[in-house]
Amino acid sequence: MLMKKQTIFSTLIATAALSCALIARPQPDNNAFKKIKPVDEKLLPLAFGSVKPMGWIKQQLAENLNGFTGHLDSLAPDLIINDDIYGKDRLGKNIKSKDLGAIAEGGEWTVQYLWWNSETQSNWWDGYIRTAILLNDSAALKKVKVYISHILSTQDADGYLGIYDKDLRYHFNNENGELWSKTTLLRGLLAWYEYSRDKTVLTAITRAVDNVLANYPVNHSHPFYSDKPYAGGLTHGLMFTDVLEALYRLTGNHDYLDYCIFMYQDFSSFTLSEDAQYKKLLDTSLSFYGHGVHTYEHLRTVAAAYYASGNDSLALALKIFLYKISKYTLPSGAAAGDEFIGARTADATNTGYEFCSLHELMEGYISLLAKTGNALYGDKTERLFFNAAQGAMHPSQSAICYLKTDNSWSLTGGKNGDTSDIHQTRYRYSPVHKEAAVCCVPNAGRIGPAYVQNMWMKEQGALVATLLGPCELSTSLEGNNILIKETTGYPYTNTVSFNIKTGKPQTFTIKIRKPSWATKISSSAAYKIENNFIVITRQWNNNTVNLSFEASATIMHTAGNEIYLMYGPLVLAHPIEAKEKITRQYSVGGLKELQYSPVSDIRYQYNRSDLQLTRVKNTATPEFHVNMLEPESGKLTSLMLEPMGKTILRQVTFKLHE
Repeated sequence: MLMKKQTIFSTLIATAALSCALIARPQPDNNAFKKIKPVDEKLLPLAFGSVKPMGWIKQQLAENLNGFTGHLDSLAPDLIINDDIYGKDRLGKNIKSKDLGAIAEGGEWTVQYLWWNSETQSNWWDGYIRTAILLNDSAALKKVKVYISHILSTQDADGYLGIYDKDLRYHFNNENGELWSKTTLLRGLLAWYEYSRDKTVLTAITRAVDNVLANYPVNHSHPFYSDKPYAGGLTHGLMFTDVLEALYRLTGNHDYLDYCIFMYQDFSSFTLSEDAQYKKLLDTSLSFYGHGVHTYEHLRTVAAAYYASGNDSLALALKIFLYKISKYTLPSGAAAGDEFIGARTADATNTGYEFCSLHELMEGYISLLAKTGNALYGDKTERLFFNAAQGAMHPSQSAICYLKTDNSWSLTGGKNGDTSDIHQTRYRYSPVHKEAAVCCVPNAGRIGPAYVQNMWMKEQGALVATLLGPCELSTSLEGNNILIKETTGYPYTNTVSFNIKTGKPQTFTIKIRKPSWATKISSSAAYKIENNFIVITRQWNNNTVNLSFEASATIMHTAGNEIYLMYGPLVLAHPIEAKEKITRQYSVGGLKELQYSPVSDIRYQYNRSDLQLTRVKNTATPEFHVNMLEPESGKLTSLMLEPMGKTILRQVTFKLHE
């Protein structure tokens, strides 16, 4: 019964981009948060460290560890090292200020707002911990052990782990970081436990979570009460559901899943400037206005609440949520939010996105991939990671853009050269972005490990290659050790080799997600296709399966009547020649801040009859030549296109030449 309901739901949300007119507008249901019957997740995420990176992904993680991920504590020691916010520098009622690293623009900066450094620290540590594990870096692992020991030493006798002293914790009337500071901290501790299996760490996590449940009891407290509509730290705290779901998978305690329902109900009951509240989602005419990173991260909570409850009202809310996200999604897979969505259409030049939003939306798709088993969410994850995320990282320096657009004409601080806001510095490359907020660089250290962790999942009697790329899986089925090496240059090549070794011969199933763009599959092993997965069942011992996916360059259309081109999972872009300016050189890691100005400002257009695309042979990454028009002269020009993830300044979309 559960499996049937889940299959129906998978189909339902996979078609979330239906016309708004086709989606009913129900009246709010007072029983929307009632627990009916939980829905089982289709796929089981593996313990962190079960999948290790190989190839270009491993190289990128190593470069990050030698760059911004490994050195951010040295770049911003006042935020990460000097402020022991979980320990001796916890926040109390008498603390009225703290160095947050950002340029404040006035406002009521009371102690309740001073949670920022907990996010900076814990998200950075989360990425650092995971990168150290994935690379098995001995020096980094030693550093992590010291950090873990310190954090555990800050836990109070009642289990409290957090940033507030006893005179303030759990008692707020608006903005606070109580749940958010715990979320960012405990996610890193969970990764360390899954890798180390140190039971003292799991005990500390469990006691900390139980302390929350005791102080914010179900139906007898209001953790999301605020007397002001904008409360960013408070509403970030909805992501405590990440911790609850992970702890449920480790312990089997359904109280943690039930608490996800309570949290979403309480979050939805107050006047807050948040798009993901239940009644707002039901209104299909209501656009997204909020802070992009909040909106997209809350997708995971709505999904968690539905799966914990099995309530069809929450299933509908999730369906509409996904439909709305589709309206703001750009060619790269990113969604609008620089930093607020503001009901703007998804325009490749005028709509930017924040790196934090990239990470949170990708995690939402991964969560739905596990819950539904629907291959669609693997496609969405890959598109975002290979295009938007790679395209916001510098291709050769350890630095990221805090904000970026798909069409990137200039990176000098303001959006595409805009100078109207003298304080806007986010549209440029930096390994820290301290003048804005040290939030995006920590998340840039988390996004690669998140992708790697979810490249493989488990199903009953099967191992599932959910996201493709070079990696190594070490796991077991029925007590038998299994090692799978996935050798590939994917997504820059479309051939994948799987070498499967088992401790002893064993019959089981391997499923490999069939990319939606693949027009043909060649396989060295017999297979069948089930629900867009390549299914191979046989006795395994020491075997190799070679797969090849055929792709063709495809012309895609935007809602704004422009075109762009894709090859396989890659969005193609015309790289724009640029002048580089180093605006700051750091004394560690050879790190620097960089700006780029275009040498030429030609914005090419296309003519339907002259649109010819030719693949360049023998290149390491896919490259094409395409005929485009210079709009002023009407002259036909052959442009080079390459994966947008390899570019700095670029043109992704092209208007029709009138």
